[in-house]
Amino acid sequence: MRIEKDFLGEMNLPDDALYGIQTRRAQDNFALGYKKTHPQLIRAMILVKKAAALTYGSLESDPEQARPYKAIVSACDRLLAGEGADMFILDALQGGAGTSTNMNVNEVIANFALGILGKPPGTYEAVHPLDTVNRGQSTNDVYPTALRIAAITLLRDVSGSCAKLQEALQKKELDFEGIQKLGRTELMDAVPVTLGSEFGAYAQAIARDRWRLYKIEERLRQINLGGAAVGLYRKDGEKRQEERKYRFRVMETIRELTGIGLAAAEYPMDITQNNDVFVEVSGLLKALAVNLMKIAGDLRLMNSGPRGGLGEIKLAPLQMGSTIMPGKVNPVIPEMIIQTAIRVQANDYAITVAASRGEFELNPFLPLIADALLESLSLLNRGVYLFRTKCIELLRPDPEGCAAHLKASYAFAAAWVPQLGYDKVSAIIAACGGEPELIKKALEAVSS
Repeated sequence: MRIEKDFLGEMNLPDDALYGIQTRRAQDNFALGYKKTHPQLIRAMILVKKAAALTYGSLESDPEQARPYKAIVSACDRLLAGEGADMFILDALQGGAGTSTNMNVNEVIANFALGILGKPPGTYEAVHPLDTVNRGQSTNDVYPTALRIAAITLLRDVSGSCAKLQEALQKKELDFEGIQKLGRTELMDAVPVTLGSEFGAYAQAIARDRWRLYKIEERLRQINLGGAAVGLYRKDGEKRQEERKYRFRVMETIRELTGIGLAAAEYPMDITQNNDVFVEVSGLLKALAVNLMKIAGDLRLMNSGPRGGLGEIKLAPLQMGSTIMPGKVNPVIPEMIIQTAIRVQANDYAITVAASRGEFELNPFLPLIADALLESLSLLNRGVYLFRTKCIELLRPDPEGCAAHLKASYAFAAAWVPQLGYDKVSAIIAACGGEPELIKKALEAVSS
């Protein structure tokens, strides 16, 4: 065991622990047993720390002074490659606006760097979690910057998944264009449509989602890195010049490391204070969830049966559907997508409330915003992929089922309204008791 101290006291830590006293305190304080901080957020924070270390290392003229920063860069590279993932131990939900997650990252990087320099964990005279790893930074600029980077990364994945789903739906539109079926409004018989046109409408909805998600990335590119605690810069001579150099170089470096066109916010305090951009992004994710839920619901109904339902399409049989009814197969992928969509909508509500609860220069509830937003992005990316590959691409039409419902309906009568008038056609339908064949003969007789 090793002992680490802070102004609150001291704690025992395992000798091989790469986290430190601040992480250990937070682990005890926020022991919800919920789930760990999203790995994409951790990865983005490591990239921010690497950018800062590269920047400060380049500003040091003395090689000995630059040595700790080189060790930090090496530590970050190893962490980004997957080493030490089990050292990020904190629950996603925590007080302090993300300070504990920032400290967890600082301490792990510091101790990794110490190992690279041949020193044991906790010997922070050589590489300090705050004075070295966190130099020139605050949780209040690191955490929002990292969240934006993580969100953009996942957002691109979701947009790409939507593009492939759109293509799959458009293929079904072409494949099914010749299959006539009964249209339905309010679950009641309506005028005839084609099965292909229904899938074409689904493709249009997903195309809008794809475009909206692609465009919203612009909102996330402004970051407040270098803005420190409240988004303001020093105004005192030498320190100001040093920080100015850091701010410009670190921005260039983080752009290079991420491959994202990040830009320094014109008003960093705005980024520190306000989280409406995450509400906006979440709202578009909710819109995608709504469309997915609607499509999945339609497919469940069209697949219903096999004898007592609509039976207009056939979803791929993926698994046994009942422990008591042999042969039963359920529409499990649409049901999974509907539940995913509900979770995304619930997350949107959480983000909305959390964003509205910020006070003055900071929002203490950013960890909830981060957890909900990144969870929604991750769920949608994977969910859309599964929906496409296990449902849309594998489903088949049932032309006989489509034809049977169309034949049993008098929806064709709407075509006679321009010639005979709405009231006359309605009277004929009533007189014939809704029997399609009788209605057709009566309409033909009246019009001749």
